[in-house]
Amino acid sequence: MILYDGVCGLCNHFVRFVLRRDLRSSYRFCALQDPLAAGILARHGLNPDSMNTVYLVMHPFSRGERLLLRSDAALAVLSGLGAGWTFLARLLRLVPRRLRDFAYGIVARVRYRFFGRLAACPLPSPAE
Repeated sequence: MILYDGVCGLCNHFVRFVLRRDLRSSYRFCALQDPLAAGILARHGLNPDSMNTVYLVMHPFSRGERLLLRSDAALAVLSGLGAGWTFLARLLRLVPRRLRDFAYGIVARVRYRFFGRLAACPLPSPAE
């Protein structure tokens, strides 16, 4: 399950990017503004009001539930898309996490300025 900022233009582009390439329908999505996301983050001792990263919930609602965040989450999602995306994720994992997360943080700080902020979370289509 991917937790993302539902009013962020970049985050919504990322969701649509994943939806178009997730041929196995492996991923589910939940906006960070949703109470479900707040509950998941609270279980992991994280602030549900922090909208500055994307999370990947591995094995949601199970004993083995764990969270990946920032670049680790994005690269895990890419890996799950298969084909060339897995190769790209492996290449990017060669970059130290500290450096990847630093770059991720820069993008996170300017995302509203460059990609906009939506008035509300877009509703998914029935297929999504």
